[in-house]
Amino acid sequence: MKLEKIEPLDSPNYLRLIFEDGKRLKAPAFKVVELGLTIGAEVTPEDFLALENAQSFASCKERAVRILTASGLSKKELQKRLVQKGEREEDAEAAVSWLEELHLIDDLETAKQLVRSAGLRGYGRARAKSILYEKGIPKELWDEALEEFGETDGAIDAFLRKKLSRRTLDQKTIKKAVDALIRRGHSYHDIQEGLRRLEADCEPIDTWEDME
Repeated sequence: MKLEKIEPLDSPNYLRLIFEDGKRLKAPAFKVVELGLTIGAEVTPEDFLALENAQSFASCKERAVRILTASGLSKKELQKRLVQKGEREEDAEAAVSWLEELHLIDDLETAKQLVRSAGLRGYGRARAKSILYEKGIPKELWDEALEEFGETDGAIDAFLRKKLSRRTLDQKTIKKAVDALIRRGHSYHDIQEGLRRLEADCEPIDTWEDME
Protein backbone atom coordinates (compact mmCIF):
# COMPACT_ATOMS: atom_id res chain seq x y z
CA MET A 1 0.00 0.00 0.00
CA LYS A 2 1.17 3.56 -0.72
CA LEU A 3 2.09 5.98 2.06
CA GLU A 4 0.20 9.21 1.31
CA LYS A 5 1.05 11.46 4.29
CA ILE A 6 3.37 11.62 7.28
CA GLU A 7 2.14 13.95 10.02
CA PRO A 8 3.91 15.04 13.22
CA LEU A 9 2.23 14.41 16.56
CA ASP A 10 2.52 16.18 19.91
CA SER A 11 5.08 13.61 20.98
CA PRO A 12 8.31 13.86 18.96
CA ASN A 13 8.70 10.11 19.34
CA TYR A 14 5.71 9.31 17.12
CA LEU A 15 4.42 10.07 13.63
CA ARG A 16 0.99 9.53 12.11
CA LEU A 17 1.12 7.62 8.85
CA ILE A 18 -1.81 8.00 6.45
CA PHE A 19 -2.11 5.51 3.61
CA GLU A 20 -3.76 5.76 0.22
CA ASP A 21 -6.59 3.42 1.27
CA GLY A 22 -7.44 5.61 4.28
CA LYS A 23 -5.67 3.57 6.91
CA ARG A 24 -3.98 5.52 9.71
CA LEU A 25 -1.21 4.33 11.97
CA LYS A 26 0.58 5.96 14.88
CA ALA A 27 4.14 4.70 14.54
CA PRO A 28 7.40 5.25 16.43
CA ALA A 29 9.51 7.76 14.52
CA PHE A 30 12.63 5.61 14.84
CA LYS A 31 10.89 2.73 13.04
CA VAL A 32 9.75 4.97 10.19
CA VAL A 33 13.35 6.14 9.74
CA GLU A 34 14.69 2.60 10.12
CA LEU A 35 12.44 1.37 7.29
CA GLY A 36 13.33 4.38 5.15
CA LEU A 37 9.69 5.36 4.60
CA THR A 38 8.88 8.58 2.77
CA ILE A 39 5.70 10.04 1.26
CA GLY A 40 4.76 8.06 -1.83
CA ALA A 41 6.64 4.93 -0.73
CA GLU A 42 5.09 1.51 -1.18
CA VAL A 43 4.78 -0.14 2.21
CA THR A 44 4.88 -3.92 2.13
CA PRO A 45 2.65 -6.03 4.43
CA GLU A 46 5.81 -7.05 6.29
CA ASP A 47 6.83 -3.43 6.86
CA PHE A 48 3.29 -2.51 7.96
CA LEU A 49 3.33 -5.38 10.48
CA ALA A 50 6.76 -4.25 11.72
CA LEU A 51 5.33 -0.75 12.27
CA GLU A 52 2.36 -2.15 14.19
CA ASN A 53 4.59 -4.33 16.35
CA ALA A 54 6.94 -1.43 17.06
CA GLN A 55 4.02 0.76 18.07
CA SER A 56 2.61 -1.98 20.29
CA PHE A 57 5.93 -2.51 22.07
CA ALA A 58 6.57 1.22 22.48
CA SER A 59 3.12 1.66 24.00
CA CYS A 60 3.74 -1.28 26.34
CA LYS A 61 7.05 0.20 27.52
CA GLU A 62 5.41 3.53 28.28
CA ARG A 63 2.64 1.82 30.24
CA ALA A 64 5.20 -0.26 32.14
CA VAL A 65 7.04 2.89 33.22
CA ARG A 66 3.78 4.54 34.33
CA ILE A 67 2.73 1.51 36.39
CA LEU A 68 6.18 1.09 37.92
CA THR A 69 6.36 4.76 38.84
CA ALA A 70 3.00 4.58 40.59
CA SER A 71 3.95 1.63 42.81
CA GLY A 72 6.90 -0.67 43.39
CA LEU A 73 6.28 -4.02 41.72
CA SER A 74 8.17 -7.22 41.16
CA LYS A 75 9.03 -8.24 37.59
CA LYS A 76 6.42 -11.00 37.72
CA GLU A 77 3.68 -8.71 39.00
CA LEU A 78 4.45 -5.94 36.51
CA GLN A 79 4.36 -8.38 33.60
CA LYS A 80 1.06 -9.81 34.84
CA ARG A 81 -0.46 -6.35 35.24
CA LEU A 82 0.59 -5.31 31.74
CA VAL A 83 -1.13 -8.34 30.25
CA GLN A 84 -4.23 -7.58 32.33
CA LYS A 85 -4.20 -4.08 30.83
CA GLY A 86 -4.39 -5.61 27.35
CA GLU A 87 -0.73 -5.73 26.32
CA ARG A 88 0.53 -8.74 24.40
CA GLU A 89 2.45 -11.26 26.53
CA GLU A 90 5.56 -10.97 24.37
CA ASP A 91 5.51 -7.17 24.64
CA ALA A 92 5.01 -7.34 28.42
CA GLU A 93 7.93 -9.72 28.83
CA ALA A 94 10.17 -7.60 26.59
CA ALA A 95 9.16 -4.38 28.39
CA VAL A 96 10.10 -5.86 31.77
CA SER A 97 13.44 -7.04 30.37
CA TRP A 98 14.03 -3.54 28.97
CA LEU A 99 13.35 -1.97 32.39
CA GLU A 100 15.69 -4.48 34.02
CA GLU A 101 18.47 -3.62 31.57
CA LEU A 102 18.03 0.03 32.49
CA HIS A 103 18.20 -0.91 36.20
CA LEU A 104 14.73 0.55 36.72
CA ILE A 105 13.29 -2.64 38.20
CA ASP A 106 15.02 -4.85 40.74
CA ASP A 107 13.19 -7.61 42.60
CA LEU A 108 15.57 -7.53 45.57
CA GLU A 109 15.18 -3.77 46.10
CA THR A 110 11.42 -4.09 45.68
CA ALA A 111 11.39 -6.90 48.26
CA LYS A 112 13.37 -4.80 50.75
CA GLN A 113 10.98 -1.91 50.21
CA LEU A 114 7.99 -4.17 50.86
CA VAL A 115 9.55 -5.56 54.05
CA ARG A 116 10.35 -2.08 55.37
CA SER A 117 6.81 -0.96 54.59
CA ALA A 118 5.38 -3.99 56.41
CA GLY A 119 7.45 -3.14 59.49
CA LEU A 120 6.33 0.49 59.47
CA ARG A 121 2.70 -0.66 59.32
CA GLY A 122 3.19 -2.74 62.45
CA TYR A 123 3.10 -6.16 60.76
CA GLY A 124 5.07 -9.20 61.87
CA ARG A 125 7.50 -11.34 59.88
CA ALA A 126 4.83 -13.83 58.85
CA ARG A 127 2.76 -11.07 57.27
CA ALA A 128 5.87 -9.68 55.55
CA LYS A 129 6.52 -13.12 54.02
CA SER A 130 2.92 -13.30 52.89
CA ILE A 131 3.30 -9.92 51.15
CA LEU A 132 6.46 -11.07 49.37
CA TYR A 133 4.58 -14.13 48.13
CA GLU A 134 1.57 -12.09 47.00
CA LYS A 135 3.81 -9.66 45.12
CA GLY A 136 5.57 -12.43 43.20
CA ILE A 137 9.01 -11.97 44.77
CA PRO A 138 11.20 -15.06 44.12
CA LYS A 139 11.70 -17.07 47.32
CA GLU A 140 15.48 -17.07 46.95
CA LEU A 141 15.41 -13.32 47.71
CA TRP A 142 13.26 -13.51 50.85
CA ASP A 143 16.01 -14.12 53.42
CA GLU A 144 18.08 -11.14 52.32
CA ALA A 145 15.02 -8.90 52.10
CA LEU A 146 13.83 -9.93 55.57
CA GLU A 147 17.11 -8.67 57.02
CA GLU A 148 15.47 -5.26 56.65
CA PHE A 149 12.87 -6.30 59.23
CA GLY A 150 13.55 -4.80 62.63
CA GLU A 151 12.36 -5.71 66.11
CA THR A 152 8.61 -6.06 66.50
CA ASP A 153 8.39 -5.40 70.25
CA GLY A 154 7.46 -1.75 69.75
CA ALA A 155 4.66 -2.54 67.30
CA ILE A 156 3.23 -5.25 69.57
CA ASP A 157 3.41 -3.04 72.66
CA ALA A 158 1.73 -0.12 70.90
CA PHE A 159 -1.07 -2.36 69.63
CA LEU A 160 -1.68 -3.93 73.04
CA ARG A 161 -1.69 -0.56 74.81
CA LYS A 162 -4.21 0.73 72.31
CA LYS A 163 -6.50 -2.29 72.56
CA LEU A 164 -6.16 -3.26 76.22
CA SER A 165 -5.20 -0.26 78.32
CA ARG A 166 -8.04 1.34 80.28
CA ARG A 167 -10.37 -1.54 79.48
CA THR A 168 -11.94 -4.27 81.55
CA LEU A 169 -9.46 -7.03 80.85
CA ASP A 170 -11.31 -10.31 80.61
CA GLN A 171 -10.19 -13.39 78.70
CA LYS A 172 -12.42 -12.58 75.72
CA THR A 173 -10.96 -9.09 75.30
CA ILE A 174 -7.37 -10.31 75.56
CA LYS A 175 -7.97 -13.19 73.14
CA LYS A 176 -9.42 -10.77 70.61
CA ALA A 177 -6.28 -8.62 70.78
CA VAL A 178 -4.02 -11.68 70.52
CA ASP A 179 -5.92 -13.00 67.49
CA ALA A 180 -5.63 -9.61 65.81
CA LEU A 181 -1.85 -9.58 66.32
CA ILE A 182 -1.56 -13.11 64.93
CA ARG A 183 -3.47 -12.01 61.83
CA ARG A 184 -0.95 -9.16 61.48
CA GLY A 185 1.81 -11.75 61.29
CA HIS A 186 3.26 -11.73 64.81
CA SER A 187 4.28 -14.96 66.52
CA TYR A 188 2.40 -16.15 69.59
CA HIS A 189 5.64 -16.18 71.58
CA ASP A 190 6.32 -12.49 70.80
CA ILE A 191 2.73 -11.63 71.70
CA GLN A 192 3.07 -13.41 75.06
CA GLU A 193 6.18 -11.37 75.78
CA GLY A 194 4.28 -8.22 74.90
CA LEU A 195 1.51 -9.13 77.34
CA ARG A 196 4.10 -9.67 80.07
CA ARG A 197 5.58 -6.24 79.40
CA LEU A 198 2.10 -4.72 79.54
CA GLU A 199 1.42 -6.50 82.85
CA ALA A 200 4.65 -5.11 84.29
CA ASP A 201 3.75 -1.57 83.24
CA CYS A 202 0.09 -1.64 84.21
CA GLU A 203 -2.13 -3.31 86.73
CA PRO A 204 -1.66 -7.10 86.85
CA ILE A 205 -3.30 -9.09 84.07
CA ASP A 206 -4.27 -12.46 85.50
CA THR A 207 -6.51 -13.75 82.73
CA TRP A 208 -4.30 -14.03 79.62
CA GLU A 209 -2.19 -16.88 81.02
CA ASP A 210 -5.24 -19.16 80.88
CA MET A 211 -4.93 -19.03 77.10
CA GLU A 212 -1.44 -20.60 76.95
